[in-house]
Amino acid sequence: ELREKYQTVFASVRGSVAAPTASLHFTKHLMKKIQKSGIKIKFITLHVNLGTFAPLTEENLKSGRLHEEYYEINKKDAEFLNHAKKSGRKIIAVGTTTVRALESATDNSGKLKHIFGKTDIFIREGYKFRFTDNLITNFHVPKSSLLMLVSALFGRKKLFIVYKNAIQRRFKLFSFGDGMLIL
Repeated sequence: ELREKYQTVFASVRGSVAAPTASLHFTKHLMKKIQKSGIKIKFITLHVNLGTFAPLTEENLKSGRLHEEYYEINKKDAEFLNHAKKSGRKIIAVGTTTVRALESATDNSGKLKHIFGKTDIFIREGYKFRFTDNLITNFHVPKSSLLMLVSALFGRKKLFIVYKNAIQRRFKLFSFGDGMLIL
């Protein structure tokens, strides 16, 4: 039962050791509603690594690198997303692993490449996002690379206000917890 609960409704390729947990909020019904509203959904392949849940180390902080995670972005979807971005549409990533993949696959001119490979990018305060505009994510554990990525996108002070509010309202935190949309 836990194996089924810990699976996204759109997973199609085996390889992850864990679900991209922000995606667990999506049901087939919700996906249809989103698409009916005119929002286009594109998928990339993510192979989430257990390193996602590992605490940060001194080596991570010194090297500016994290654990590796495999991803694939096909040519058709890369072209669609590049056109959307160029047209001024916002790119909303679902999950921090998706952000790491998109940012790793984006060149210095801001163009997303169709690519497969591994990312070890460590996104933290001061990072200049090249492709990702917004994020749907979970509430992450303190002192984690995930929390640092969200903080880099949203701003540390604003994020901690959101967390304080979530804790006061008894939101569920971490992998099976509540999600948030960061605009």
